[in-house]
This record gives sequence, C-alpha cells and structure tokens, in this order.
Amino acid sequence: MGICLSPRIKAESPWRIGMNMRSTSIDVNDLSGSTSNSNSSSVAPPTPRNEGEILQSSNVKSFTFYELKMATRNFRPDSVLGEGGFGRVFKGWIDENSLTVAKAGTGMVVAVKRLNQEGFQGHREWLAEVNYLGQLYHPNLVRLIGYCLEEEHRLLIYEFMPRGSLENHLFRRGSYFQPLSWSLRMKVALGAARGLAFLHSSEVKVIYRDFKTANILLDSNYNAKLSDFGLAKDGPTGDQSHVSTRVMGTYGYAAPEYIATGKRAVDKNRPPGEQSLVEWAKPYMANKRKVFRMLDSRLEGQYAMEDAQKASVLALQCLSMDMKFRPNMDKVVATLEQLQAPEGSEACKSKLGNPTPPRARSHSIESTRSRNQSVPYPRPSTSPLFA
Repeated sequence: MGICLSPRIKAESPWRIGMNMRSTSIDVNDLSGSTSNSNSSSVAPPTPRNEGEILQSSNVKSFTFYELKMATRNFRPDSVLGEGGFGRVFKGWIDENSLTVAKAGTGMVVAVKRLNQEGFQGHREWLAEVNYLGQLYHPNLVRLIGYCLEEEHRLLIYEFMPRGSLENHLFRRGSYFQPLSWSLRMKVALGAARGLAFLHSSEVKVIYRDFKTANILLDSNYNAKLSDFGLAKDGPTGDQSHVSTRVMGTYGYAAPEYIATGKRAVDKNRPPGEQSLVEWAKPYMANKRKVFRMLDSRLEGQYAMEDAQKASVLALQCLSMDMKFRPNMDKVVATLEQLQAPEGSEACKSKLGNPTPPRARSHSIESTRSRNQSVPYPRPSTSPLFA
C-alpha cells in the first residue's frame, strides 16, 4: 500500500521546484485510476506556485496566535495531546459554527499542532499541510480546520481524533489500549486504503509518501483517516507519465500484513531474522498452510482462514518490486471490502468456519526461543491528534 524507505528528511516543496539530490522515477501507473468509492466533495485544483497563492486558495480559517493561546489555555502542559517531529500538539476548544475561541470544556474539541523551531520539520512541511489538506476533502483524510502564520509562529488546527493512532492500538501495552479485533483491523485497513485511493485518483494525483500506522488516526467509530501531509507531493500531470522524487518517509514498509501481524515494520529489538517484517513474513504469506503463523496471536478465533489467506495474498501483491504486479489502490479497496464483517456481526462470527489453526511444529531452535521468550516492543511515538 505504500513504501517508505528513508529516515525522515525535509520535504520537497509542494509547488514545482527544480530537482536536485538523488531522485526516483515514479510511474503514473503506480497511481490508481478514478475511485468509485471516494465519497469526496472536492477535486484538487492546480497546485499554487507560491506561499501567498497557497494560503489564499486554501479553504480553511486563518487564526491569530492570540486566539490559539486562548483556545489552548495558553498552551498549558496539561493540554498537551502528544509530540512528534513537527512539535507539540495541544487540546483546544472552538465554537463549532463560528470557529471562534470557546471556553475550555465547551464547543468543539480541536487539536492544535505548534511548530517547534528546533524540530525536524519546518515551514516547508507546514505549508505542504495547508496546501493539500486545505483543498482536499474526503472521509478518510483528517480535516484541517485552520492555520496560524504570525511572525515566527506556525500552527495547524485539526479535527480531534478521540481514538488516536493505529500505532498506539497495535503496539502499546496497557489497560487503555486493548487489542483491536480482526474485524476492526480490516475496517481500519479499508479506511486507510480508501484514503490512498482518493489521493491516487485521476482527479487528485497526490503521492502521500508517509504511509505508516502513526499517521493513520481513528475517530470514535474506528473510521481511519490519513494525517500528516508534510511530505506529500503532486503526481504526474498533463502528458507526463512519471515524476521525480527523492525517497522519503519513515524507514520500513507499510502494507496490509503490518496490521494483521501486530509487528513493527522494522524492529531492532526482535530476534535475528525477525527484525524486518517484510522479510520475515514473506515465506508465510506465500504458503496458505503457514499464513496463521504470522498473524497476531491475540486474534486467534476471530477470523476465518479463508479471509486471512485473502489478506495475505493482497499483502504479497503489494510487496512486489515490479509495479506491473502491484494492484492499484482501487483493487486493494475492492479486496478489503470483501473482508469486512457483516453489519451487526460480532468479530466476523457469521464468517467463521474453523478459525483456530492446528499448532505448528517449530522448525528451528531459534524460532522456538522467539516464541518462548517475549521481546519487548519500544514505546511508540505519541500520536499528535488525540488525547
């Protein structure tokens, strides 16, 4: 569903600039055709070429720094929702209709992201967020409500996502974050895929470049929305069939098996042979009888093996190094739609046959050790848009 292969570095400008450094050619066929299920209310206009045009063309509100100080109770420490490469994110309140500052605890809750001048990201990433999220509307993209550009201050105001990031639900251990069920994981995967399908559609053509579980946020009903467009870039336009782009994003690979296994894309704390999720999972994905070995053990009894095999085949196709064998996002969406739990069902009960697979024999001393010894996962970064 997306490849992210380098440490996070500064993004290219969202408007067209001269290419430098190392670049990678991306074929227009990597972007899907029109998306029938996009449910979008907008079509992206041509990307503005300068900062003034971007800010004038965005469909979001411009806030003053004073207004945001009032909305967040002067950026009090107890209002902090999280912190990332961009900076801290604070909980704030505004009136839902007028978008004016509201008293704490009243009105609509928002997430206010404030740029850290000494952080990893800067004005270019801030402007990219305004450029894309200020013009694109889709149920599976996080909503940008407004921004603040005042002297050295750079802030962004988003809708509040009460269930936080998918990353925290998959990797955090604690009473607050319970393991996501199989049916919820498939729902989240479908929502994220629909967001990417919209971005890849012929009307939009945006290359996201930072698809990972930390950037998939969940609302109160576990509807997934893509966030963080600081690294996004326009896809090919006109007669172009390719665009040049540096390899961007966060080291690792994000694909459907990422959600189903409960493992990180790259985890140096895992035993040798398991540190790269892709390399570890491929042998199991290619064998129908071994698929269950890579699935999160906490999901046992929740899925039909037929569904697990379909998800595995899809993931394997998405991992192909040859773009001709990778499905476009419309096809990914269509496959994931087939794996959704029926309305009113509980954890796909109506689709269960014999979901509990037989216990497999260990094929090596190393694999036996890896099952008997629990390896702690590193604490994930806090999602910026939730409490």
